[in-house]
Amino acid sequence: MLTKRKKQNEIQKARRHDSDTGSPEVQIAVLTRRIEELSAHLDKNRKDKHSRRGLLGLVADRRRHLKYLETTNKRSYGNLIRRLGLKK
Repeated sequence: MLTKRKKQNEIQKARRHDSDTGSPEVQIAVLTRRIEELSAHLDKNRKDKHSRRGLLGLVADRRRHLKYLETTNKRSYGNLIRRLGLKK
């Protein structure tokens, strides 16, 4: 589960300015952290089909955000991909 402190840490790492909480970079970073935690949960609980469906939704949402960021700001997209360690 993504706690408030973990979410704040991800926001601070990815934000554009001090009061930024909704930019694509921040949303992708938070989604990535949630995906990592849910993947770890599913490694232990293989039969949890409801969580697996939620994970697929998060991955699709992150992919949409990444596609948007790639079309609008290629430099920021490249930096974020490298920093988060995502494939592309």
